[in-house]
Amino acid sequence: MEAPPAPRVARPVMYHQWDHITFLHWSYPSSVVQRLLPPGLTVETADDQAWVGLTPFLMQGVRAPGIPAVPWLSRFPETNLRTYVTGPDGQSAIWFFSLDAARLAPVLAARATYGVPYFWSDMAVHVDGGVVRYQSRRRWPRPGPRCQVVGRVGQPIPTDELTELDHFLTARHVLYTLITGRLAVAHAEHPPWPLARATLEGLDEDLLVTAGLPAPADPPLVHHSAGVPARISRWKRVPEDPAVS
Repeated sequence: MEAPPAPRVARPVMYHQWDHITFLHWSYPSSVVQRLLPPGLTVETADDQAWVGLTPFLMQGVRAPGIPAVPWLSRFPETNLRTYVTGPDGQSAIWFFSLDAARLAPVLAARATYGVPYFWSDMAVHVDGGVVRYQSRRRWPRPGPRCQVVGRVGQPIPTDELTELDHFLTARHVLYTLITGRLAVAHAEHPPWPLARATLEGLDEDLLVTAGLPAPADPPLVHHSAGVPARISRWKRVPEDPAVS
């Protein structure tokens, strides 16, 4: 099964490269996740469950159009905690509970400009053969929450073996945020994730409970990808009347 096509971002405001990403997903009753969403967003379900994803990865090549990437600023680990929603404009999208990043300047810029819930953390990504290790401990604005993940990457998943759930959890190109209390939307254009099977060898985190979610009772579903390049659009406010475009 092929992934749904990505939207075309003709005029990106940022270029990214998302590498060595591991997707960890847990299912929750939809009511548990819905209560954490802002007005205007409805939790999207698969197999009659809401899904929450923890995605540690290595961000590389971050730059604006026409500006070369600055090595120190453009490469850093990141870990996102997210769920899947439908907006008032009908788009299926990602809602971020938190985004931890290892560079303070991008964190401050994202918070000040877009209201995205970024946090500054001590972080590291280590790749040793088929084993990927991620480490994170939040520094600012409130220190404490941590995340340590050890995953073992397996064989690539052939396209014809990918399921609707695989794509539901990974093939996401629309993002919502709140800017001065109003919903805004952006798009991320990237090729289909080259997904691989993976197993979880270690997990120690409290990002989920910090976000207001119950601690998971079961082990997560696990996917891994070597990564993709991405083109990010500007944010656009969602009309308060969905009929207005």
